[in-house]
Parts: sequence; structure tokens; C-alpha cells
Amino acid sequence: MTDAPPSFDAPWPVALLSNKIRGYIDRLGTAWVEGEVTQWGVSGGNVYGKLKDLNEDATVSFTIWSSVKAKLTENFKQGDRVIALVKPNYWVKGGSLTMQVFEMRHVGLGDLLERLERLRAQLASEGLFDLSRKKALPFLPHCIGLITGKDSDAEKDVIRNAQLRWPAVNFRVVHAAVQGDRTVGEVTAAIKKLDADPEVDVIIIARGGGDFQNLLGFSDETLVRAAAACSTPLVSAIGHEADRPLLDDVADLRASTPTDAAKRVVPDVLDELNRVQQAKARLSSRLTGIISAEIDRISQLRSRPVLANATWIVDSRSEELTRSVARGTELVERIVERAGNQIVELRSQLRALSPQGTLDRGYAIVQVPTGAVLQDPAQAPIGTELRLTLAAGKLTATSK
Repeated sequence: MTDAPPSFDAPWPVALLSNKIRGYIDRLGTAWVEGEVTQWGVSGGNVYGKLKDLNEDATVSFTIWSSVKAKLTENFKQGDRVIALVKPNYWVKGGSLTMQVFEMRHVGLGDLLERLERLRAQLASEGLFDLSRKKALPFLPHCIGLITGKDSDAEKDVIRNAQLRWPAVNFRVVHAAVQGDRTVGEVTAAIKKLDADPEVDVIIIARGGGDFQNLLGFSDETLVRAAAACSTPLVSAIGHEADRPLLDDVADLRASTPTDAAKRVVPDVLDELNRVQQAKARLSSRLTGIISAEIDRISQLRSRPVLANATWIVDSRSEELTRSVARGTELVERIVERAGNQIVELRSQLRALSPQGTLDRGYAIVQVPTGAVLQDPAQAPIGTELRLTLAAGKLTATSK
């Protein structure tokens, strides 16, 4: 009866379902799993904790009985990455599933470094570390977005040093977990929030130093890709000089410490004032030099004869002008005289060849009434009126 499939008319008792579930789970046997310890509590010598997947949002509870705990050769705490030999165990009375741990070890540093380097090589091959994609920081940011732990020394260092250098600078602080299982989600969300704020000119992610495992969240692929996609210039100030999470490689600027980040993002007001004074002094010196050179050049020009005596040009050219005028007058007179002589000569020739000259020698011109010149007596029958033109006048006559 108990093996029959359940139905509406014949449902299984809860105990039967629970026992079947426990039977299925018991058949899974043991398995080695890897994850991050997000909860570690001791009660009555037993350990009750939770183990979280390194990449996905998945968590399981685990139990280490006191007899097994006594055999563990390493000490564990929240935030540790571990490999554990577990066996699923379904508690029928409480209806809960837990993993019974038989053995637990820390993940070797060499394993973590190897995974980190593989991810580093993958991101580098995608060009996320290229210098060409890094954005320049603004010379003087008016508003700095700061992602850091609440009330942390890193927050105080960044704000104090930035305001010492430039008192007018403003901050928009977003607090986030900087170690543990909440780091990736909260820091990623903070990056996106500040990147969407149009008033934020630059973003600083700051955290004090820590051991290698505490900084692993800042090498998480999700967080690193969010930083790479950020359109606002981003500064990584994680850990100390020797620490090198992947966030440092993808950031637009890597600062060795939070204090170094403040100094590299915000200019020193005193240094800038000194630079301004030096620039003003250089400009003043340069302008003074240019003006002095121009004054000397003008003095040299004014000392030349042409400018020292304004009438020099007129005086030096007056004689030449007089000679030119006299020469011109002489040439004009010669031309006029030659033209006059030519006119007299032409007049004499004209008079010698003109009809008037012939008349002057005693000849006359005889014309009939029609005005035609008489050349043959037959042209003037008897009684024809004639008009005679003489040198000194005209006469009339009648032919006979």
C-alpha cells in the first residue's frame, strides 16, 4: 500500500514522503565540494555553518559533529575558502536538509592563485587591461564618489587627505562590505549607482590592507567586469602596495593606498597656487622682455636721420626737384619752339599752294551763276552774268 503512487483519494502520509526523500538523499553518498564559509558557529562542541558557492547564488547548511571537529587539523572561520567531504543528510523530524561534514581543508593558496591567473589572462585577452581604454582623471573633480566600508580607516583617510589638499571638494559616499560574501554584490551595485550619478566626476574604491583571501572579492569576475563597464573614471585603492587584485588592472588608475588615491585624484591647492604664481611671473618676465625689446627697436628707428629730422626728405629732394622742373621747362620750350617753326613752314607751303596765292599773283576765278568755275568761253554765252573772285575782293561782269 505504501509503495502505491499517491493520488487525491490515496495521498501519502508526510512521514512516508519524508522517509522516501531521506532514502533518495542517502543514496547520493559522500562528495567533495568547494565553497566559502559564510557562517561558522559552535554550540555544544558541534559546528553549525553555511557554505556558499564561489560564483553562483547558492548556499547549503552543514554540520560538523564534535567527534569530527576534534580531528580537524586546521582552524576555520567565516570567509575561508574550503574543500569539504560531505554527505547530504535529511532530518525527517525537522524537514531540513544539511550536509554532514567528515573532513574539511582550506583551499590551497596555489590553487587560488592559479584560478586568479587564468581569469587575469582571460580578461587581458579581451582587452580589459589595455592602456588605450583607460580614461583620464579630471584635473579638479567637484564631486568624488567613494565606495568603502562604513566608518573605515580607508574612508577617513581618503576624505581627510582630499579635503586637506582642496577644501572645496565634495564626496558622495556609498558604504559597502569590503570582505566576505556580500562584497561582490554590494560593491558592484555601488559602482553602478555612482556611475549613473551625473554629478560624480570620479569614483574611488578604497579598502585598507588585508590578507590574500580577504581581498579575493575584488578579483571576482562580476565585480571586475562592472568596473570595466563603468563610464566614469575609476580609481582602485585596495590594500597596500604589495596587494594586486584584478580590480587594480581594470581600473583607470591604481593607487597603492587610500591616502595615495586622495593625493592622486585631488590636486594640492597650495601647489596649484604656486604654479599659478610661477606662471604669472614667467608671463610678466616674458612681457617685460618683449616690451623692452620693442622700446629699444623704436628708439633705434627714431634715431635714424629720416625720423630724427622730419624735413630731411624734403630738403634732400628739393634740389633734385628744382633740376627736374627746370629740365622739364626747357624740354617743353624746345618742343613748343620746334612745333612753332614747323607751323610757319607748313603755313608757307600752304600759302604757296593755296588758291589765294594764285590770286595774289594777279589771277582771278570766274564763276557762272550756278557757281561753276568758268574754264571755256563757250560756257558763257553773250550776256551771261559772271562773278570774278580777285585777291582783294569780288566783281560782277557780263560776257560779250
